[in-house]
Amino acid sequence: MKISSEFVLLACLVAFCAVGVCQGGSLRKNFYRESCPAAEEIIRNATWKHVTTNHLLPAKLLRMHFHECFVRGCDGSILINSTASNTAEKDSIPNLSLSGFDVVEEIKAELEKKCPGIVSCADILSLAARDSVSFQFQKPMWEVLTGRRDGRVSLESEVFPNIPSPFHNFTVLMQFFQRKGLTVHDLVVLSGGHTIGIGHCNLFSNRLYNFTGKGDQDPSLNPAYAQFLKSKCRSLTDTTTTVEMDPNSSLNFDKNYFVILNQNMGMFQSDAALLTNKGARTIAMELTTQAKFFTEFAQSMKRMGNIGVVTGSSGEIRKKCGIIN
Repeated sequence: MKISSEFVLLACLVAFCAVGVCQGGSLRKNFYRESCPAAEEIIRNATWKHVTTNHLLPAKLLRMHFHECFVRGCDGSILINSTASNTAEKDSIPNLSLSGFDVVEEIKAELEKKCPGIVSCADILSLAARDSVSFQFQKPMWEVLTGRRDGRVSLESEVFPNIPSPFHNFTVLMQFFQRKGLTVHDLVVLSGGHTIGIGHCNLFSNRLYNFTGKGDQDPSLNPAYAQFLKSKCRSLTDTTTTVEMDPNSSLNFDKNYFVILNQNMGMFQSDAALLTNKGARTIAMELTTQAKFFTEFAQSMKRMGNIGVVTGSSGEIRKKCGIIN
């Protein structure tokens, strides 16, 4: 029996929309070409200005973008402030260590002067995350389609059920990613974002001092790396000390995360989990090639940036990113 190509296309679209992805949606390149031609240049220049004085900003904005898209999709909800009647996403425990909100707000204020009511906070964050990482290379490292609008809802209660934890095993991690329409390939590739930034001791010290509840060390952890981490994190109760996720390379966006991961030097249990699945382990080995990592990261970031986007006449364009109009 023949099945028309139109039917197959429709079936695919329904399948994608069912998991809340609708890859691409109404997003497109240069969405603001006519309505605010300088928008992307303004965002890039402002972001690069901040990176010159804050070298940790790329890791901060990349992490915020990830936390943003996994809760309600990439709709700017992570940026909304709590009110007397509602505790917003940014005040949930996993998001309390996020920073860079002031940078996004500053860019928004500049755009409001140039093109009031045109550029969404969701697009600003998506572009600023890309541009902050790209500063190192002085060119865009991945394509960001634009046209997102801002959502009007931000709930603390939705964060824990949607944000993968550094304590999760491979099966649970995959469940989180699959619910967003992402694949095992995306899981491994996007974990490469840990090549920049720092981790707090309390998010991995159980691997050093009490992995199974018997005062033991995670046997999958490289012994030399474990000793290094113990020299930084002195106890299970250390909640203030931070350590580079990619030792001696935490300010450089590169393949090195996958190099050390394959040496059993992934900081978090969620990093080590990637090596417990044959398919994921194969992908992690392939990504030790720089060009391969850059190519695949660009594709996975584009897919992640399309999760649950609000477009068309839905949502709003906020005047200030922290406040619903």
